[in-house]
Amino acid sequence: MYVWNKISLSVRHLLLAASALIMAFPFYWMASSALKTNDEIWQFPPTFWPQDAQWGNYIEAWLEAPFSRYLLNSVVVASCIVLLQIMNSAMMAYALTHMKMRLKGAFTGLILVGYMIPSTAVYLPSYIVLSELGLLDSYGGLILSNCVSVFAIFLVRQAFLQTSHELVEAGKMDGASHMRILWTILVPLTRSSFAVMALITFIDHYNNYFWPMLITKNPDLQLVSAGLRSFFVEGGAYGLKWPLIMAASAFTIAPLLVLFLLTQKTIMNSVNLSAGVSKG
Repeated sequence: MYVWNKISLSVRHLLLAASALIMAFPFYWMASSALKTNDEIWQFPPTFWPQDAQWGNYIEAWLEAPFSRYLLNSVVVASCIVLLQIMNSAMMAYALTHMKMRLKGAFTGLILVGYMIPSTAVYLPSYIVLSELGLLDSYGGLILSNCVSVFAIFLVRQAFLQTSHELVEAGKMDGASHMRILWTILVPLTRSSFAVMALITFIDHYNNYFWPMLITKNPDLQLVSAGLRSFFVEGGAYGLKWPLIMAASAFTIAPLLVLFLLTQKTIMNSVNLSAGVSKG
């Protein structure tokens, strides 16, 4: 039995390692292709590493378009959206789980129904509202139009439901306000869920393309997805400068990789906590 368990564990580790390599290979191919010449990219059979690495492709791609501006726009907009969604979802989830209110069940159901509505279905009314408020083609429009997320509310609500209601009642008995209970008791206890929500939200809005392109026309407001498209099509790189396109793609996803490395421990703690709750 011991030998069989060791074999099973080894096979499981090998499968996980193979899966990790398969998932990481596109990133390696993108980064290595940025070091090739255009002819090397199209040659068959393909090479996994260039004969003479063209490290200058990264510098050339960075200088040919204002990628620093695109990255700054995406990071600032996505970070502001994350902060607003954390505050809004936390307060809404607290009201739905630990406050007494009429028709709370119906209100919760209405929020879940809103989660089923495709985002594209609200683009037109959202565009009209932003136009009336004078927020088109502005950072305010990009941020405020995404400051509330039904998914975030649902995720935080599920996390709050797993916390002990007795802690909330004890806080009330000690005279703590709802805001103090929320931010000093519930949020620290569910910080893993907030970290996961923040990571998903940041990635979603960092890579967002269609909605920002719809409400902004100023090139200075472009996010990385729109900026990369402009470099691909309008900058003359279409079909001609694939190494530069690969280089630009590589350094535009770098902030996401750094963010994941910084939060992976918290995410794993969240997974372990969810597994423990499910077993319990």
